[in-house]
Amino acid sequence: MTELNLLGIDFEEWYHPELVQSHIKDDEKKPQVFNGIDKILDWLAKNNTFATFFTVGEILEANPEILDKIIENGHEIAFHTMHHKKMDTTTKEEFSQQIQDFAKMTNKRSRGFRAPTFSLNRESSWLIDVLEENDYLYDSSIVPAKTTMYGIPDAQETPYRITSRSIEKNDPSGKIIEFPLSITKILGKRIPTAGGFYLRILPLKIIQKTIERYEKNNMPTVFYIHSWELTPDLMPKLSLPMKERFVTYHNLEKAFQKMDKLLQKYQFTSFEKYLFENRLTF
Repeated sequence: MTELNLLGIDFEEWYHPELVQSHIKDDEKKPQVFNGIDKILDWLAKNNTFATFFTVGEILEANPEILDKIIENGHEIAFHTMHHKKMDTTTKEEFSQQIQDFAKMTNKRSRGFRAPTFSLNRESSWLIDVLEENDYLYDSSIVPAKTTMYGIPDAQETPYRITSRSIEKNDPSGKIIEFPLSITKILGKRIPTAGGFYLRILPLKIIQKTIERYEKNNMPTVFYIHSWELTPDLMPKLSLPMKERFVTYHNLEKAFQKMDKLLQKYQFTSFEKYLFENRLTF
């Protein structure tokens, strides 16, 4: 097995995060984070790293050149819904149509999915059936820890075959491979260490120990970071309630630097390349 960790960049606009959406009006949504694509690509090239871009469809729809930039630089395009709405606000029919729309925009290149705000749960497990119907290979929406916004604390930590009947544990009949986000235990409690807010709030040593534990056990660390965390200068400073402001902006200016240190120390690759290199593993 190739010992590589997985890097997913949730490519979304500043107004897409769950904690921001309800505090802005439609006429205030001025796209700008997409302007950071070149900075992100240059940074990945500098670190000889490939990544999967879990992309919100409406960004690609408005800026189709982003697809070519991602693909031409050796990275992978994956689906992050069309408008970054949680799965419990979407019907099965709407999601099926979204996947078809994204397929047209990407020439059916997308084979991976991540639910916004990691909103895959027992109520939205039908999305796995839709992924199967559309020849997807993998999902990365499960966080095996409980947080105030998401998480399935009894979910398996290692990659497994997921079905709509069994989203927490391996189902040999499944066609979709689930890549759960990485976690650690602090005082006996499971804590996400996979990136995003947790990259910004946790000491880097804790995250490094998680990566090294996963590598020692021949497990890929599944890591994510938002495009707006890599381009904080393009993220407007909004007037938000205290909790929302803290989660959105805390240590935002340090995210790029901390992620850069991780890429310099450990090997990361895209989900697509990892699956190819380990095609006999699952």
